[in-house]
Amino acid sequence: MSRVLVTGGAGYVGSFIVRALSRKGYEPFVYDNLEEGHRNAVADAELIHGDLADSDRIYQALRDYGIDSVIHMAAYCLVGESERLPLKYFQNNISNGLNLLDTMFQAKIKVVVFSSSAAVYGAPSCIPIDEDAPTHPTNVYGETKLYYERILEKCEGAYGLRYVNLRYFNAAGADKDGAMGEDHYHETHLIPLVLKTALGQRKAIEIFGTDYPTSDGTCIRDYIHVEDLANAHILALEALQHGLKSATYNLGNGKGYSVKEVLNTATRVTGREIPWIPAERRPGDPAILVASSDRIKRDLGWNIQFPELIQIVQTAWAWHHSHPEGYGDRVSHPESWKEERRE
Repeated sequence: MSRVLVTGGAGYVGSFIVRALSRKGYEPFVYDNLEEGHRNAVADAELIHGDLADSDRIYQALRDYGIDSVIHMAAYCLVGESERLPLKYFQNNISNGLNLLDTMFQAKIKVVVFSSSAAVYGAPSCIPIDEDAPTHPTNVYGETKLYYERILEKCEGAYGLRYVNLRYFNAAGADKDGAMGEDHYHETHLIPLVLKTALGQRKAIEIFGTDYPTSDGTCIRDYIHVEDLANAHILALEALQHGLKSATYNLGNGKGYSVKEVLNTATRVTGREIPWIPAERRPGDPAILVASSDRIKRDLGWNIQFPELIQIVQTAWAWHHSHPEGYGDRVSHPESWKEERRE
């Protein structure tokens, strides 16, 4: 049985990957400092409480549990915060990521699936965005993801590493039965914020810009269901274990939905009015971001199981409605932190 270490495996996407690994016959081990992750999200998987800054702890986990491959999910991912606190992001996303690679090589592990981001593209020159599009990140978060991709490429030539970079667009949705879902201490994603507004946990949702050159004046984004994301990681890992050369793939739905379409869909699903207020555009927000995921479909046979926005919102609502407090392990955070939506 293949043993896989999932860094950041107690987080939103990571926890779904852990479950998908178990269902496919892998033995997943979660390595997480629980700064943003949840113990209750990993179910029966072994949880190793540790930080990627601790090289000895990582090596001990790799050695003691007989790990043969890694899915690297652990990173800070708040775009605005990355601009305010760049050193925090370079330290965690780059330096701590180097610790992981160094200990992997010490333990003779040379297979990794990396959670990258569409943020590496910046403002796109064409739509849909494919993997050959220019990479010009417009924020520190995107820069860290792109730089780590380049580190992996250099390690391939120097150390024989084989990797797959998976560039996410907007992860969304939850488990169909409402047992697992999205629970961020610092929520920045549009769909959960809209649903929290439907639940009365927020007074209104802000729409940043209503005068974009789109059909309704609001930004258009590509939303991909979290279970589809998880399945892509399994396919990537299986392919690497069967000799796939290193590769980079987009993970998106290939369809774009505007902010107002998300609001209207959530209103239909919840049967509740969702107040919204217009706000100024945010600097650097492109009007449209939509992925082409043709390459991973062709190479690895990836199929999207949740292609429609209403399916994504229905699963997310099942989770938020049945778990209004998320996993129930929230801690208090500094009042100075300010929510910032990423979409």
